[in-house]
Amino acid sequence: MSNWQEIPFHQLLDIPVRNGIYKKKEFHGRGVKIVNMGELFAHPRLQDVQMNRVELNESEKKRFLLEKGDLIFARRSLTAEGAGKCSIVLSASEDTTFESSIIRARPDKTKASPEFLYYYFNSKLGKYLLRTILRQVAVAGITGSDLMELVLRVPELDEQKAIAYVLSSLDDKIDLLHRQNKTLEALAETLFRQWFVEEAEDDWEEKSLLKIADFLNGIACQKYPPKNELDKLPVLKIKELRGGISDSSDWSSTDIPKKYFVRNGDVIFSWSGSLIVKIWDGEECILNQHLFKVTSSSFPSWFYYLWTKHHLQKFISIAESKSTTMGHIRRKDLSDSMVFVPEKSGLDKMNVVISPLIEKLISNNRQILTLKKISITLLPKLMSGQVGVKF
Repeated sequence: MSNWQEIPFHQLLDIPVRNGIYKKKEFHGRGVKIVNMGELFAHPRLQDVQMNRVELNESEKKRFLLEKGDLIFARRSLTAEGAGKCSIVLSASEDTTFESSIIRARPDKTKASPEFLYYYFNSKLGKYLLRTILRQVAVAGITGSDLMELVLRVPELDEQKAIAYVLSSLDDKIDLLHRQNKTLEALAETLFRQWFVEEAEDDWEEKSLLKIADFLNGIACQKYPPKNELDKLPVLKIKELRGGISDSSDWSSTDIPKKYFVRNGDVIFSWSGSLIVKIWDGEECILNQHLFKVTSSSFPSWFYYLWTKHHLQKFISIAESKSTTMGHIRRKDLSDSMVFVPEKSGLDKMNVVISPLIEKLISNNRQILTLKKISITLLPKLMSGQVGVKF
């Protein structure tokens, strides 16, 4: 680490940081794309995605457009963890601006690698530095002036690029696998809808979801605290269901019944709050009481997975109609949801086509989990100089 230097962040920038633009409602709905907080949190490596639009004049375009390599930070957030969240603009094929709750930082590419800085601010060290400038008033937030004064410990530019290449290669592979999974999901859903909904035979038996699968409700994990480090597994809750278990802060004992264990490839369904059905792609964990593990000994996993997903929009409507703050569905809603079941011979023929799609999706999920673990392990070591990269 002898060639690493402590440099104020502003010395690595091409221009001073800038807060995003605020426009009245009458200017929204047309014009250039605008990055809102939703896109910043949903897309850490922001590329061309659907966004809202806002009208800018030429003067505003000169000051508020984003470029490839720009870093964007959450200027404020309802939670302390969200304030300072850093994303990077990987591409902007058309004019794109950013809202007032976001800070833009444009690195000087002759002094710093934007990708390296992105990973730096998403490492434990970078997050610690961002917490040192956190201000808590009505909401948690940071200021651009404080951000520019942060002192970063960074290597020479060539080594920054080498470190960024290693980490971005892992993320690129993860993104590719996610895109493949979206294609696989879409194809499986299209075939399923065609065969089991649009072209269902009149003589097929009609059953409820509860007749084709067992919806095992999770367990109150807090009642089973781990006794020691060897006797614990992370708890899978709704907030972890979308992106893996790495952010879980709750643990439960491994002494609970094995039926409540969740493993890669299991079908999980949330019945309250954020209603989704998903093939689990995270590490082994324990099922929280607000989730179902969906299993069956009579049908292939894709059959009850795709039928549950087919009914998801109806479940969402049911949840939204509840008077409680957190909408939920009941087992009666599952029993009222009917499915068409072909003869075994017909189901076997369909299984030959759909099963490989789901198996490939599960295989991709396992690769994603492995790559995420590698990235999580490497990130702090690379950012501290503990592990060097040849360049």
